[in-house]
Amino acid sequence: MNYTLNDRVALVTGASSGIGQATALALAEAGAKVAVAARRTDRLEALAEQASGEILASRPTSPTSDPCGRRSRIRSSASGSWTPW
Repeated sequence: MNYTLNDRVALVTGASSGIGQATALALAEAGAKVAVAARRTDRLEALAEQASGEILASRPTSPTSDPCGRRSRIRSSASGSWTPW
């Protein structure tokens, strides 16, 4: 089968290796504009250069950031009292 994804946009997470990388390459080859995200940004830049289509590598936010305060809410509901991390 021959798929065409022209004028489509895709987001692939975990695209620095394995299935995520293969998926991003296949989508780009099929004509989609692909945004990729992963922790290893150096590999994403290499992926973008390797692709035959359009791939945009994005820089992830810090995994330790908690802009919405979710950890505090989870801990407060689990312990019965509000205790910030």
